[in-house]
Amino acid sequence: MNVVHASGAHGSEPVNPSIIVVAMRPLTIDLHRLEYALENRDASEHYLDLESGQIQVVFPGEAAPGADEKYDVQEDRYLHIEPLGLAQSIAMREAFLFTQHDPNAHTVLAHALQGRKPLRTFDFKLEDFPDVRQAWLDYQAVQLREYAITWLHENGLESSKH
Repeated sequence: MNVVHASGAHGSEPVNPSIIVVAMRPLTIDLHRLEYALENRDASEHYLDLESGQIQVVFPGEAAPGADEKYDVQEDRYLHIEPLGLAQSIAMREAFLFTQHDPNAHTVLAHALQGRKPLRTFDFKLEDFPDVRQAWLDYQAVQLREYAITWLHENGLESSKH
């Protein structure tokens, strides 16, 4: 778990003032849950509670956090976590392939990314290459951490440690 705080000391970078007001005190955010939310491929949505630092999951058919509040409505309390797009997820996998030296794995996995359901096919084909699969998991962990830190920064939050 990392502590994040409002970030306004970066010169002329735009920072959403409503976030600064809510997040002036340090928040403890589980970066692993944030990474999971960014990599999310199911129908659920994730929100960061800027008051508690908790990441909340909303499943289809459920109301967004705070939507049912009648008396204490805080519109800026929950920040939607938009998952990585398909193109970004594919690009991460393509970049990974450039780090691999197994020509057979490279060919099979690159082909998987060109077909139908590229992410699922890539993950399925990885099972045939245990060493490459472990290298992917390590690479993915580093990349998702970088995406999470970038997401925090883009939303006016800053991690105190990575």
